[in-house]
Amino acid sequence: MRSNSGTIRTHRAVTTLAALLAGALALTACSGGDSDKKGDGGTDGGATGSTLTLPKLNGAKLEVAAVWTGTEQANFKKVLAEFEKRTGAKVTFVPAQDPIINFLGSKIAGGQPPDVALLPQPGAIKQAVQKGWAKPLGADALKELRKNYSQGWQDIGKVDGKSYGVYYKAANKSLIWYNAKAFENAGAKEPKSWQDLLTAAQAVYDSGVTPFSVGGADGWTLTDWFENVYLSQAGPEKYDQLAQHKIKWTDPSVKQALTTLAQIWGKKDYVAGGADGALQTEFPASVTQTFTGGDQPKAAMVYEGDFAQVNIGDTKAKVGTDAKVFPFPAVGSDAPVVSGGDAAVVLKDSKAAQALATFLASPDAATIQAKLGGYLSPNKNVAESAYPNEVQRTIAKALIASGDDFRFDMSDQAPQAFGGTPGKGEWKDLQDFLKNPKDVAGTQAQLEKDAAAAYGNGS
Repeated sequence: MRSNSGTIRTHRAVTTLAALLAGALALTACSGGDSDKKGDGGTDGGATGSTLTLPKLNGAKLEVAAVWTGTEQANFKKVLAEFEKRTGAKVTFVPAQDPIINFLGSKIAGGQPPDVALLPQPGAIKQAVQKGWAKPLGADALKELRKNYSQGWQDIGKVDGKSYGVYYKAANKSLIWYNAKAFENAGAKEPKSWQDLLTAAQAVYDSGVTPFSVGGADGWTLTDWFENVYLSQAGPEKYDQLAQHKIKWTDPSVKQALTTLAQIWGKKDYVAGGADGALQTEFPASVTQTFTGGDQPKAAMVYEGDFAQVNIGDTKAKVGTDAKVFPFPAVGSDAPVVSGGDAAVVLKDSKAAQALATFLASPDAATIQAKLGGYLSPNKNVAESAYPNEVQRTIAKALIASGDDFRFDMSDQAPQAFGGTPGKGEWKDLQDFLKNPKDVAGTQAQLEKDAAAAYGNGS
């Protein structure tokens, strides 16, 4: 795998970001959360005052592929509609399936590749380059990229020093959302440490509500759980080594993280529906069941990124009042900060495709989706005021303030066969671990076997 050079950061800076986020979210929780108070980040986020010039593309047709569904897809289509309005091009959204590399492979084999694809893993970008599918970003896209992104976000989109990916969407994957009423009824407090989290979980359990909702049908949610525990407990250097498979999954640090996870996953009645129920619960349902059911929701807490707000929006719960959030608690000495993201990559080089990549690298595009909620941009020139509520503004501000000081999702850095394929590799191995959390050694052995095969090394 490509080295994680863009995200090799200092321990202290990651801690600072976690502290900033914790403080800001605490203030948000106190202030109610859905105020229309404007941030002080420049414009109100509209296209007015835009310096972006796009070419006239009347008659041009583009296809854009992404794995997004539901509200997320609908919101992105509004961004594409703005591009159409400004350029005269016609853009069609092509729904893709995970793993997107396999989906694109079949499209390319059939002679019908989309013009642009949104790739959710740096590993997928590297594979697209190695296969000769991805085209380097043109001069206009590079100009926007350099103007609007920190070096770390630019670097994650590079392969062998050349820019291929525009990180249009980011995620803060170190958040736990909770049902405020369930916490209040239980007398539970927002935890700062892993031990505090277990204490809060027990209080919730004693009040008659299951503590955690886990979307185990989607293996990626389980890799995210693992990464937060591992980063906080083992530290950033070990995290980078495991991400690049420079240490084995049989390492004692992995044993420690899995053993810690089992304190929740292996505790009878702590997971909604038990392990079997969790393994049949897809991510969207894991969120909505936490914020429906009045005083008897199916669970009080659900772990996942800022994008969970899209799913909370499908319930009557209001972010900031009914649905609150706290940073993933510190398991080791420092709280973790794990990021993810989706990068636009050009597959069919044309004036129109490059223009779309340029648009997606601009604050103009990101601002449209920011206003619609459930979205986070790593573009530092998107105004804070573009985000629709105080919780979202806080998360965005913390991400931008972190600059390059974050760790990118570990499974997303892995070859897709290991870190991004339903029913295989890390996704499957952690689903099996959720089913049988006592088998730490067996899980480690299987993870190592699958990783060695995917990375092409046994080291």
